[in-house]
Amino acid sequence: MTRSIPPPPGYYVPAVLFFDENEDLHFPSIKAHILRLAQGGVTGILVQGSNGEAQHLSHKERKQAISLTRQTLDENGYKNVLVIAGTGAQSTRETKKLCVDAKESGASYALVLTPSTWPPQMTIENILRFHREVADASPIPTMIYNFPTVTAGQDLDSDTISTLAEHPNIVGTKLSCGNIGKLQRITSRIPSTEFSVYAGRTDTFLHGLNAGSAGTIAALVNLLPKLHGQLYKLFQEGKTKEAMDLQGKLGHGDWAASKVGGIGGIKAVISKNFGYGEHHVRGPLKAVKVETLEEHKYYQVLADLIVMEQAL
Repeated sequence: MTRSIPPPPGYYVPAVLFFDENEDLHFPSIKAHILRLAQGGVTGILVQGSNGEAQHLSHKERKQAISLTRQTLDENGYKNVLVIAGTGAQSTRETKKLCVDAKESGASYALVLTPSTWPPQMTIENILRFHREVADASPIPTMIYNFPTVTAGQDLDSDTISTLAEHPNIVGTKLSCGNIGKLQRITSRIPSTEFSVYAGRTDTFLHGLNAGSAGTIAALVNLLPKLHGQLYKLFQEGKTKEAMDLQGKLGHGDWAASKVGGIGGIKAVISKNFGYGEHHVRGPLKAVKVETLEEHKYYQVLADLIVMEQAL
C-alpha cells in the first residue's frame, strides 16, 4: 500500500450539528454554520466529531451531514476546505462501513475513535488490531481520535500512536487528552509530512504548535474561527508575545465554553450571537436555553471574545 498523505497544517473545527424542535436535522442552520466557518478561514471541517453528536445519528443522517457539508463548501467557492468525517463505532465492522460511507459522501479523511463498550477487552494488542483493520479497509486515509472522556477512559500513549503511525493509511491523530508531552514525543519521532498531530483543544493550540503539532481541531473554533486563524498567523510570523497573549484569552474561552453547557451551550451561544441555529440537542444531552445565557457565570468571557471575532 502506498503511503497516504496527511491533512495539511492549520486549524480545523469539529462542527456542531443543528436540529429543529423535533430533533430532526435542520439543513438551513447547518449550511449557515458551515459557511460562516469557511468564511472564518478554517483549514477543514470535522463532521461528526464529538461536538457533532455522531453517536446520536443514524447512518443515513451521518451521510446527509457529510454530503451537505461538502456541497455547501463547493457551492460557495470553498473547494479547498477539507472535510474530515468521524467514523467511530463500537464494532470494527460498522467502523469500516462508516469509512466507506464517508468517502461516498465527500469526506477526504476519517477520524476513528477506539471502541469503548468493553474496556477490559481493549488491550494494546486489540487496539492496534482494530485501527489497522479499519485502515486496511478504509478507502480514505484514517486518523486516530484519542479522547479518553468519550472512550471510557482509554488514553492511548505515545508508543501506541507512534506504532499505529507506521501503517501507510493512518496519517494523523487528534489529541483531545491535552497531553503536550505526548504530542511532542510523537512529533519528535515522526515527520509531519507522514503523520499530522493535532491538539484537540484550544487551550493547547499554541503550546502544541511550539511542540511541533500541525495545528488544532478544537470545539471553540465553532465560535471563534477568525481568532484561531489570527493565533496561527502570529505563530507563523514568530510574534511570540502577541501569540501568547491571544492564547491566554482563548484558553479562558475554552474553559468558559465547557462551563456554559458543552455542546448545548455552544449551540445556544451561536444562536444568540450569529443569527442562525437553535439550541436543540438529542438526549441524553441537555439543551441550554438562549435566554438563560446571561445568567451563566462564564458567558461574558465568550461574549467578549465574540466582539473581538466580529471586529476581524
